[in-house]
Amino acid sequence: MYYESKKTGCIEVICGSMFSGKTEELIRRLRRARFANQTIAIFKPEVDTRYSDLEVVSHDAQKMEAKPIKDPKEMLDVPEDVQVVGVDEAQFFAPSLVEVCQQLADRGIRVIVAGLDTDYLGKPFGPIPALLAVAEYVQKVHAICVKCGALANHSHRLSHSKKLVVLGEKDVYEPLCRECYNKAMAEDAKLK
Repeated sequence: MYYESKKTGCIEVICGSMFSGKTEELIRRLRRARFANQTIAIFKPEVDTRYSDLEVVSHDAQKMEAKPIKDPKEMLDVPEDVQVVGVDEAQFFAPSLVEVCQQLADRGIRVIVAGLDTDYLGKPFGPIPALLAVAEYVQKVHAICVKCGALANHSHRLSHSKKLVVLGEKDVYEPLCRECYNKAMAEDAKLK
């Protein structure tokens, strides 16, 4: 029998709270693709300058070279030989990211997207909810609650800034489970 190998694209989303290993999982998948001799392209939002301007970097210092971009449409210019596109910190991109990912997948490209699914207030964040709806594969990863040790799915902001986007690490955010997050938010409300 003869089986023709066809190029099929897809969208994979890795989401969760801060410190849950989203970027680490993205890098793991991209390294496996590279090991399989697949051509990859990696993008990150220009606004994400915490660890590096030109790399995606996990909290445990794993890194891969990436192209910082302002507009998701810039990803449509990937060379024809690219088989896998990685996108980190996707919550910082415009809603047009969803259509761009769809177009790349329609071209036969495997698109792997990592980002926060909720903001510090627990609300759906950026284009991630819409990406979850159209993705073929979704993985929600969890951190460990720093208060009780349960699985954490909330990013509690330690600063009192009201801005939606505040870049930071453990000095600005902590991962909390639902119960500890609700307690912390109630305490934050008393301080206002």
